[in-house]
Amino acid sequence: MKKLQCTIVLCRPEDSRNIGSVCRAMKTMGFMNLHIVGNRDDYNPEQVRTLAVHAFDVWEHAQFFEPSPEGLLNATRDCTLVAGTTRRMGQKRKSWGMTPGQFAELAHRNPGGRAAVVFGNERTGLTDEELDCCAVAVNIPANPDFPSLNLSHAVQILTYTLYTHDHTKQRGYTPITRERLARLVQTIGESTDRIGLFKLAGRDAHDRFMESVFSRASLSESEAKRLEKLFHRISFIRNRDVPDK
Repeated sequence: MKKLQCTIVLCRPEDSRNIGSVCRAMKTMGFMNLHIVGNRDDYNPEQVRTLAVHAFDVWEHAQFFEPSPEGLLNATRDCTLVAGTTRRMGQKRKSWGMTPGQFAELAHRNPGGRAAVVFGNERTGLTDEELDCCAVAVNIPANPDFPSLNLSHAVQILTYTLYTHDHTKQRGYTPITRERLARLVQTIGESTDRIGLFKLAGRDAHDRFMESVFSRASLSESEAKRLEKLFHRISFIRNRDVPDK
């Protein structure tokens, strides 16, 4: 089985011991890349070590980012698929959520790319702004009367599912990164804006929708360029054919 490249991202974790437990959960499933959207100085390394045990090296090599939505975007910039974990759904949340198994299947369609799984604060989870930084949502099925999971338990479930998922379909290309996808979505948004689409609909919602769809499609660089040329052409033809007032 070709090993999936995956980054675990913790947004604003509060308890150093929880981070230690996450390190242990990650290493047992072979995942070593930890990004923390928070300040290193806010955490106690010895408390991390107590729960991490022999996985303390995951903490030692962790990368830290500004505790903000912008910091989360930077933490996932090199990823081709970004999933936010949430147990809440609604109008301001993602319109649908994957199970861990469904996400694992999607992630393994991209063996040349890097996936990211984003986990929120222990008490409050991901904010709407943080979830907007993710292309898809993942929901862990649980007892509806008591659906809350400990942070490290949620990480263990996702990493175990990713580790054990047997993928058979390989693709001969590397999907575009999150940063490249953002440029594609911006190009499409600007092109459709020039033909007057957003007089009737909001651009932000349109961009989030396009990012979610294209992220699941695992586009190659050549496909991204072709889409950009297509929308540039549509915009050019539309504006060329509109008579001057």
